[in-house]
Amino acid sequence: MHRVGPFAGPGVGAAAETAQGLAPWNDLLREHFVALDVDDVDRDGPFRSRVRSALVGHLSAAVVSSAPQSACRTTGLVRSDPRVYLQVGMVAQGRAVLEQDGREAVLEAGDFAIYETDRPFAWHFPGPWTLNVLTWPRELVPLGAEVTRAATARALGGDRLGAIVGHTLADTAESPPELSAAAGGRLAGQLAALLGTAVGESLRRDEVLSPGSAADLRRRVDEYVVEHLADPDLGPEDIARAHYLSVRALHRVFADDDTTVGALIRRRRLQQARRRLLDPRGADTSLTEIAHVCGFADLASFSRRFKQEFHEAPGSYRRRAGL
Repeated sequence: MHRVGPFAGPGVGAAAETAQGLAPWNDLLREHFVALDVDDVDRDGPFRSRVRSALVGHLSAAVVSSAPQSACRTTGLVRSDPRVYLQVGMVAQGRAVLEQDGREAVLEAGDFAIYETDRPFAWHFPGPWTLNVLTWPRELVPLGAEVTRAATARALGGDRLGAIVGHTLADTAESPPELSAAAGGRLAGQLAALLGTAVGESLRRDEVLSPGSAADLRRRVDEYVVEHLADPDLGPEDIARAHYLSVRALHRVFADDDTTVGALIRRRRLQQARRRLLDPRGADTSLTEIAHVCGFADLASFSRRFKQEFHEAPGSYRRRAGL
């Protein structure tokens, strides 16, 4: 069960609460989102804050408003409050600055940005503000870690696609639909996928990839290749699309490791074929079937590649193994 906000688990629910003063506001933020330290407030003036949250499947959709302040999630709070969410913050009124992963996004009304709660982040609000906040359990968002680390604290919503996605997310937060738990879960997943499209297109357009995540990306691509070896059309275009990158950015990541995407695919196909040739459980499997399962177009191309790599034809390799 994935707990989000003040709700016990995915399904249907709504809550609206107000806070007068700093301590109740900190408690309210912890209950609806995660633990935050609020500072830079006018301690002598009125301090009234409000949160209205609704549950849409496993997605919490909230509208938050308060006075000028900074709200920070420190390393200590990450350790003491280990809930891991991916969140979207969209400015409905006022102006905000979001900081995470060494970046700073200045957001005006209509702009939005993503952030993750397993690392420190900070919101700064110089005036009164209203923020739409959408919260997904991180493990239920189909975006790789290297993608979200590259995408946090970047202003979105300025292009046509971003505006479409932002409008949909804002409508969900401001007027959440009343759905069954099953329908809400489907909608939550579809909204996460829609957000992923906007994030991916933004990163692809700007050719952004966090340098520290290159090795993790190569690992994830390797896993993707192994999972899709049977597809004879598997290539850089499909892989780049699945990982929200341009083909050029994908090739650059592998060039930094002195290899190519094509070489990785060929190597994994041949390694899989060799394992199948040596597996006694598949002794009756024909070479043509092995070629097909490993993604080779035909037996001739499989035999040619195998001999180039292992200096022996696949048939004689199998016989020499006694199968």
